[in-house]
Amino acid sequence: MRTKFLLFSVLMVLVLSLSACAGIAPQTRSLTVTGAGQVALQPDIAYIYIGVNTENASAADAVAKNNADTQRLIDALKAQGVAAEDIRTSNFSIWTNRPYSMDGQPSATTYVVDNTVYVTVRDLENLGNLLDVAVRSGANTIHSIQFDLADKSQAMSEARAAAVEAARRQAEELASTAGVRLGQVQTISFYDSAPSPVFEGRGMGGGGMDLDVSVPINPGQMQLTVTVTVSYEIK
Repeated sequence: MRTKFLLFSVLMVLVLSLSACAGIAPQTRSLTVTGAGQVALQPDIAYIYIGVNTENASAADAVAKNNADTQRLIDALKAQGVAAEDIRTSNFSIWTNRPYSMDGQPSATTYVVDNTVYVTVRDLENLGNLLDVAVRSGANTIHSIQFDLADKSQAMSEARAAAVEAARRQAEELASTAGVRLGQVQTISFYDSAPSPVFEGRGMGGGGMDLDVSVPINPGQMQLTVTVTVSYEIK
């Protein structure tokens, strides 16, 4: 009996020794908070889809007219100060159209050609006048005017700093209320969001429409938001 007791005691000491050598430590307590930082931005650039839509009974005539109108549009945009590298073809398509009359009978088939260019406008003060010129030059579809800031790096840095500071203040407040102390930062992650104001507009016409005044466009302000999640050790 004494031998069994001694053997059991030796085994227990061995288990405790192995556990200590393995470095088993208590789980670190932590506090995780989320902070947001916002910066208001004044847009200085715009992106616009401008297109020419042509329909004709002859496919060759529809393409020829569309090509001529699109080239006139591109030349007019360049004359307004838009650089060649800021005009990019985003879509060219041709398809047949066979509408039906009120009594359900098919009408004559026509061919529709669409050519859309993606334009970067860097002079926002001239944006309204540029749209007027585009329509006068043959454009009959204008949509998805998206405003942005060409360089958001400084604003992003400010928003990140504000988000981290907001998270730190929140963590200190919670720790004080809970009666604990903050330790080192354990983890940190962030997510940024810069929604761009978008103006949806569309003009339709066979060969451009006659506008007497420039289109009033107001870019407003953009709100850049950064959200950070920080995990602190608590003591």
